[in-house]
Amino acid sequence: MKLFEMFDPPIAGYQDVSTDNSRPMKKTSRKTKLTLSQIRKLRRMIDVRNYERKEHLGKMREQYGLKAEAQAPQL
Repeated sequence: MKLFEMFDPPIAGYQDVSTDNSRPMKKTSRKTKLTLSQIRKLRRMIDVRNYERKEHLGKMREQYGLKAEAQAPQL
């Protein structure tokens, strides 16, 4: 979880508040069992975040990368 996710309202598409039924529990030793639909949802979220990370890195390389004339060999 990222820090801004705790304080800002949920971003559309990232969190489905209607299906969020998690509650903090104290002193439980049992692990929660994920359903197949929850696992699929997590997989989609991971795929979206990976795609956004690649897009962001591409923009950063475009902004701060070497210019075309700087990459050309000097004769």
